[in-house]
Amino acid sequence: MASLKEKIGYALGDAASGGITWKIMSTAFPLFFTNVFGLSFADAGVLILVARIFDVVTDPMVGAIADRTQSRWGTYRPWLIFGAIPFGLIFACLLFTPDFGPVGKRIWAYVFYLLMMAVYTAVNVPYGSLLGVMTEDDNEKNQFSSFRMVGAYAMGFITLLSLPYVFNMIGGTDQHKYAVVGAGFGLLAALMTLACGLLTRERVKSVRAEKFEFKQFADLFRNRPWIYMTLIALCTNFFNGFRYAVAGYMFTYCLGGDITFGKLIVNFTVFMAIGEVTCMIFGGLSPAFTKWVGSKRMAFFWAAVICFLTSVLYFFIPMSPDYLWLMIAVSILTSVGAGIYSPLMWSMYADVADYATEKNGTSSTGLIFSSGTMAQKLGGAVSGALIALLLGAAGLVSNDIISIDPETGKEVSNVVVTILEGKEESVKTMVWSMFSLFPAAIAFFMGLLAYLHPIKK
Repeated sequence: MASLKEKIGYALGDAASGGITWKIMSTAFPLFFTNVFGLSFADAGVLILVARIFDVVTDPMVGAIADRTQSRWGTYRPWLIFGAIPFGLIFACLLFTPDFGPVGKRIWAYVFYLLMMAVYTAVNVPYGSLLGVMTEDDNEKNQFSSFRMVGAYAMGFITLLSLPYVFNMIGGTDQHKYAVVGAGFGLLAALMTLACGLLTRERVKSVRAEKFEFKQFADLFRNRPWIYMTLIALCTNFFNGFRYAVAGYMFTYCLGGDITFGKLIVNFTVFMAIGEVTCMIFGGLSPAFTKWVGSKRMAFFWAAVICFLTSVLYFFIPMSPDYLWLMIAVSILTSVGAGIYSPLMWSMYADVADYATEKNGTSSTGLIFSSGTMAQKLGGAVSGALIALLLGAAGLVSNDIISIDPETGKEVSNVVVTILEGKEESVKTMVWSMFSLFPAAIAFFMGLLAYLHPIKK
């Protein structure tokens, strides 16, 4: 029986990756790259897509290597222990805007975005795989998975809620604010990742394959539960990717910027933080809901139905700050569904890994879980790239204007984002649809796939 201390330690891993680094990246990008860093919408879209497609290769490779790791710290834990510092450091560099020209900035963005995706993979794939070797008890796996999601959503809430106040406290240019946030939150993510590696234990001895074989990769595509689960994971990350990345544009172009009530600041990060609390609560209730409906598959199905209906409803809310509280209420309902399905996804991946081990005779836990991380990043990649490209097509233009500082005589980079003449309504409608109708369509397919999932546990 695992202790409460170990479950909290495991939760710290996703609090770092899901609650800090991924939450900032999914919420602030591509807004950071287009409105702060200075890339064009086309450049930002291509960057995000290329970097994440790169993960389609690296994620399975890391999963296969992690499965064969043998050390005094175990199979998967050393990846967390020794990957923690690079994880935080590269994240800090990614949010730093160098004083380079357009070409230099583009190179910096590509190099550190690719490095961030690589180190995220090196930490997060083994982290997810830990779930398969910490316990053999299915109920305890659900508990670990729920702790993981509660940790991620709780830290996500803290991160998103604090950002506008942290920005105000830091002061200076937007570039300076993001650089300081990257350094501070990067350090915190590194410490949490290290703590996760040190506080967890590996109890289950894997039946390890001794050498690399392409058959292991081919076996994945003969594994029907894995195919369904990977498609489901892609849908969940398309769904989350659109909502989180579009929120910033929604406040900027549909609601006229930050909304204040006395000393309370409601911007896009605070708006999404309220949903994080809901996800945290219902992530904790997910095991009980699963028991009530009878299976993980049907719990996931009903969670997707909630996301579909509330996303459609959101589209019909008027685009006005006067309806902010109605927007928040509907978004909270959407987060109920997201909170329920989030821990289920990783618990269902553990079932797929058990199924593969029973069928093939050797463990491929890391490889199986790497596909979940791959789906996470590919879903974020495609949604992020589509957001940038569709906004560009709708009429948004980002330009990095170079001017001369009269006091220093040095070149100064200023990012200017404008809407093409006559395209205001086109941009607003596109943004509103990408926060509502696009996720609704994705939730529909997500529910259908969950209903047809072959493992009925």
